[in-house]
Amino acid sequence: MLQKAFILVLFLCTNLAFGQDVQKEYSKLISAADSLYNQKNYKIAAENYSKAFELYGSKIKLRDRYNAACNWSLASNPDSAFSQLNILTDQFNYKNYNQIANDPDLKTLQSDKRWNLLIEKIKANKSKAEANLNKPLVAILDTIMVSDQKYRLEFSKLNEKYGWNSKEVKSLMKIMAVQDAANKLKVTAILDQYGWLGKEEIGEEGNSTLFLVIQHADHTTQLKYLPMMREAVKNGKAESSSLALLEDRVALGQQKRQIYGSQVEQDPITQAYIVSPLEDPDNVDKRRAEVGLEPLSTYLSYFKIKWDVEQYKKDLPMLDKKWRIK
Repeated sequence: MLQKAFILVLFLCTNLAFGQDVQKEYSKLISAADSLYNQKNYKIAAENYSKAFELYGSKIKLRDRYNAACNWSLASNPDSAFSQLNILTDQFNYKNYNQIANDPDLKTLQSDKRWNLLIEKIKANKSKAEANLNKPLVAILDTIMVSDQKYRLEFSKLNEKYGWNSKEVKSLMKIMAVQDAANKLKVTAILDQYGWLGKEEIGEEGNSTLFLVIQHADHTTQLKYLPMMREAVKNGKAESSSLALLEDRVALGQQKRQIYGSQVEQDPITQAYIVSPLEDPDNVDKRRAEVGLEPLSTYLSYFKIKWDVEQYKKDLPMLDKKWRIK
């Protein structure tokens, strides 16, 4: 009996180790795909996603499937792009119409006869999911989400093309600030009247909109609604991963180090991105995992940052001085 128990424990441990190895390899392939996307090497990026999907089976993240579709689209392979999007729509009831309708990465698919059919299915998923929601609020928040993301998508492209200090980027930032202020007034009015509403009341997208608008608001507004969001996370009405991003932004606004490494900044001279002051860099991935965030190295690959924790610790005193960290 003891021998059987030992064999069982050994089997479980071996499976656990194997599972961890697969997860690491999956993350490695996804990280490589993200880097290749940033380098505009879309076909190889898409192939990396395919390799990762073969490894992970049913545990594939939906966001990764969506990103795979974007890369196949940009690589002029509509069949593979639609394959991934149809899996999302048919098997996982993907319903984020605003995201897919406004994503420039998928623009090449819009002239394909399959596009309208896909959009109709997504709209149907959205309508079904929102059947019991507060429809008037959902409509308001949908409009706010579109206006919040529209300029940020444009900002990313202008920043890449002209640079942070260009007149084009500065002009757009002024427009974005005006829109953010208008969105803040609408969202804070909702929060003051209803509290932090959950997905079951305003849907996933509406729930995300509450967070995004507060995240993009001024420091005083962030501080005011941070306790409300903390309580919402405890009650299952907000995502801990989203709260982590707000916690980081508020901490830096108070001249404290961020906890999760979500906030990055761009060097005005080199245009390179760097991680803003971070507490205990050695253990950041443990903290990120606790709130459902991906490893920092994966996240930073979106900004073309190669994470080197030892070098970062050497640079940290300089960053602290720049931010006047207390």
